[in-house]
This record gives sequence, structure tokens and C-alpha cells, in this order.
Amino acid sequence: MTLQQLQSTYEQAKAKKLALDMSRGKPESAQLDLSNDLFDPKWVTPPTAESGLDCRNYGVLDGIPECKRLFSELMGVPAEQLIVCGNASLNVMYDYLTQMMPHWYFQDDGKIKFLCPVPGYDRHFGMLAQLGIEMINVPMLADGPDMAMMAELVKDPAVKGAICVPKYSNPEGKTFSDNVVRAFAALQPACPNFRVIWDNAYLVHDLYDESDALLNVHEAAKEFGSEDFFIEVCSFSKITFPGASVSCVAASPANIAAIKARMNVQTIGHDKLNQLRHARYFKDLAGIKAHMRKHAELIRPKFEAVLDILARDLTGIATWTVPRGGYFISLDLPEGTAKRTAQLLKEAGVTLTPAGATFPHGQDPHDRNLRIAPTFPPMEELIVATELLTVCARLAIAEK
Repeated sequence: MTLQQLQSTYEQAKAKKLALDMSRGKPESAQLDLSNDLFDPKWVTPPTAESGLDCRNYGVLDGIPECKRLFSELMGVPAEQLIVCGNASLNVMYDYLTQMMPHWYFQDDGKIKFLCPVPGYDRHFGMLAQLGIEMINVPMLADGPDMAMMAELVKDPAVKGAICVPKYSNPEGKTFSDNVVRAFAALQPACPNFRVIWDNAYLVHDLYDESDALLNVHEAAKEFGSEDFFIEVCSFSKITFPGASVSCVAASPANIAAIKARMNVQTIGHDKLNQLRHARYFKDLAGIKAHMRKHAELIRPKFEAVLDILARDLTGIATWTVPRGGYFISLDLPEGTAKRTAQLLKEAGVTLTPAGATFPHGQDPHDRNLRIAPTFPPMEELIVATELLTVCARLAIAEK
């Protein structure tokens, strides 16, 4: 299209007064319906765990045995190195960061820095910013973060840790290679309490039967004696109900003991009835994977529709990721055009995650990255929104 044609197409779309949302990676209603059977009282009847505990009552801070066993199979970590928590893994991560702040603060004049692979997850950056932690950008390469850069940066004792999504990363959908996972395990940080928040949010969120494989970081860490570095979290938020699921933290025995000591005075325990229903509903890893294939059948066509439109309209002028799982597609436009593209979209009634959100403090140094979240809108709206996105991108590029 010529610039005049693009402007005309854009004005026609704007006149429709659209109200479309592709801003967050939320499951659509049909995905949530897949788990409606969890409401059946049979999953909590009787309300007694296999240990004999009445799940309606106080007790058991680290989770009931059958739910720990389910997470153990899912994460590949011994049950004794797990704590089953409440609805959101984001809460678990925030809680752990606040737990570690006193240990970090009284080292090196209170300087606390974290390494952040970019583009990355905006909520990670929001947590760190709120806690006053300085964030250092580490570029994402084809197989994961630039580990040579990271190995140099951890020589600074003020660098207390890193935070990342190792499988189907947010927003690029990349999975860390075996070499990258081993490089994490082999890091030699100057900080004695160095921690990596290993946010394994999409460990079974495959779009295709042939899934990406992620090396078990806890096993890799044993080779290098770095087991204490890693705090892994995951949840059932995009497996069952994002607003009513269970989450889990996996860590070394020493770290689990420290977390339990804090929990003893912080809480009387998480929702054990929810743990019980999830454990009985899925039974094992095979049950989880069968359930996730149903999710894939619903959302794979949406990803493919977006990718087809990008290929048709933006080939040669932009680049994007082609993920095999997760919840996002990362779009890189020519430098200096992402904010303008997002602004044009917003004025035409389509909401994206704000341009720059995939970088700390919302500052994309090249103003080129946009995150596309295909799952939530109905297919018809998704196609309209994506086609308008490509019009706005070409218009922004032409203007520049």
C-alpha cells in the first residue's frame, strides 16, 4: 500500500470505533471451560488427604502429599524440595524477593542489582522496580540470554540475582538451550546469596505435539555445586483457572528450610481443598498433558492466524518470533516506530501491552518491540486487531 492508501485504511478502521484487547496473556473463556469439572464436589469428597489430614482444617504448610507428588512429576524435583502455595506464582516470587532483601541490603552498602534478560516479562520488572532493585539489561540471543555477558556481570558483588522465564519465554517464546542452562548453573557470582528466580510459567504449555525441551536446572546445578542459586516457580494458572489455581516453589533443601521457617510465622497454610481437587482431577503428569493438548487445540489456530498475517503484511520490514508454546509473539519493528504503532492502534480502539513494557521501567532503548497476546480475543476480533496492527506498523514506518 502507498502512504495514502494506508492512511485511508487506518481512518476507515478508526471510524468503526473498535474496542479490542490484546494486552494480556489471558486464557479465553473456552479454555477456562475445559476445567469446569473441578467445580464438582466429588474431587473434595471426602475432604481428607491420603495422610489422613482433614483439608478443611489448619495444618501442613508445605502442601498435601498427593499435590506435592503431582508437582514433583511436573517439575522433575523431589517432593521434599517443594512447597505448594496459593493461586499465583507471581506472589511466591514477590514474597521470596522480600524475604531476601534484608540479606542483600546489608551487603555492599545496600546496593542491589538484578540481571534481566530482555525483552522480558513486565511484571518481573514491576516487582523489582517497586522493591528499589536496579535492573541490568542482558540481551536475549537465539538460545537464551547472553551468558558470556552475564558471567562478567556477576563478578560485581552488588549483583544479587537474575530473573527469567526459561521455557517459551515472555514475550519471545524462546526456550533456553542446554548450554545456556548449564551456563546459569556454572555462574560464579561474587554475591554469597546470589539467587536466580526461574519462572517456569510455561513448562507444559506446548502448541504442538513436538515440544521444546528444557534441561532441569536443579540437576545441572548439582554438577557445579550451585543448587542454592535457583528458586523455581510454576503454577496451574493457565492450566485450570488463573484466578483459582495452585502454585509451587522448588529449591534446594537449604532454601526450602529457610522458606518454611518464614512461613511458620507468616501463614497457617494455603488452600488445601484446592490442592486436593487438583491432585485428584489430574492424577499424574499424563493427565496434565492430556488436558494441555485440549488447550493447544483451542489456541494454536490463533497463533497461526497472527503469524500468517504478519508474514503477509510485514515480511521484509519487521521480524517476529514463531513460538512453539507459551502465550506470546514478540514483534520487532524498525527502530523508533513501536511507540507510534501502539499509539495509532490505541487511537483506533485496539489495546496492546504498552510499547516498551518488555524492558525495565518501560524503556525499550531502540523503541522497536511489541508483545502480541493472541489467546484472549475471539478469532474474528483477533484477525481484525492483527490486520490493523500491521496497517499501523506500516503507517508508523512510512511516517518515519
